[in-house]
Amino acid sequence: MTLKEEYQASLKSTDTEEWFDLHFHRPLGFLWAKLFEKLGVSPNAITIASIFMGVLGGILLYFGQPHLAWLNWVGMLLITWADTFDSADGQLARLTQQYSRMGRILDGVSGDLWFAAIGFALVFRELDFGDSLLGNYFYHHQWLIWVLGFGSGFSHALQAAMADCYRQFHLFFLKGQQGSELDSAAKLTEQYRRLEWGRNFWSKLPLFFYRGYTANQERLTPNMQRLRAALNERYGEDGVPSQEFRDYFRQLSLPLMKYTNILTFNTRIIACFIAVICDVPWLYFVFEIVVLNLLLIYMVLRHEGICKKALSKLGE
Repeated sequence: MTLKEEYQASLKSTDTEEWFDLHFHRPLGFLWAKLFEKLGVSPNAITIASIFMGVLGGILLYFGQPHLAWLNWVGMLLITWADTFDSADGQLARLTQQYSRMGRILDGVSGDLWFAAIGFALVFRELDFGDSLLGNYFYHHQWLIWVLGFGSGFSHALQAAMADCYRQFHLFFLKGQQGSELDSAAKLTEQYRRLEWGRNFWSKLPLFFYRGYTANQERLTPNMQRLRAALNERYGEDGVPSQEFRDYFRQLSLPLMKYTNILTFNTRIIACFIAVICDVPWLYFVFEIVVLNLLLIYMVLRHEGICKKALSKLGE
């Protein structure tokens, strides 16, 4: 296999990849993946390294003093570096077939921890140093910046979860069960109940959170779950629909993939970096709560409509 073919094999799919990722994060991630493959480093170890880098980078966004602004740039560099590692872990897993549910859970947790660190850093930055637009307003209205911070964090978690859900469902139709990481809350609950806290603590603990994560995705996608149930009934739980139906759904779903990309990393981190550079960190919280949540609502409603249409097509 040539280097170019290996690079292509390391990608999830061109359907679900963002332009900036394809031209920046994925090429750098592939180089990291090849290096770590030679060094014998596992994908999960890369993910853990990215967590430390991203969290440290987030903390460095706290410093609002002009003479320490260089620390903000170091923080932004570390967060960007962490995201190339976040690309590398998945690319290495695909190249070496080192897939695991723990890897998927760690990959999801890493981003949440980065943005938790960023959120707290920006809240305390506003409280301690103010900003260039409102000055010390939030120092005198501390409850408001905390509401914005936690509202942003909750919004980010929900947006990322739904974007991941729609991507995995799209990949199921594109590549089949083996090419998707789509899970079922019912199956996860069965696995969870079979494990004992005393004997399987480190396996049961992440599964506890992951099944809740999956259950929340399913609650927000009733038509998608009806479509999944109908497909399971017709083709079996591990079966995939006909190629004609897969192509039909992919055509409907493909335009939404650009919105799932907006709701993941690049757009929000660019907004964050701009807010930090301009010294108006609270604007980042407003962007997540208002702009990205409006996009989320649109995406959920449109995807539910797509699933309803596909369900009707399946019944013809």
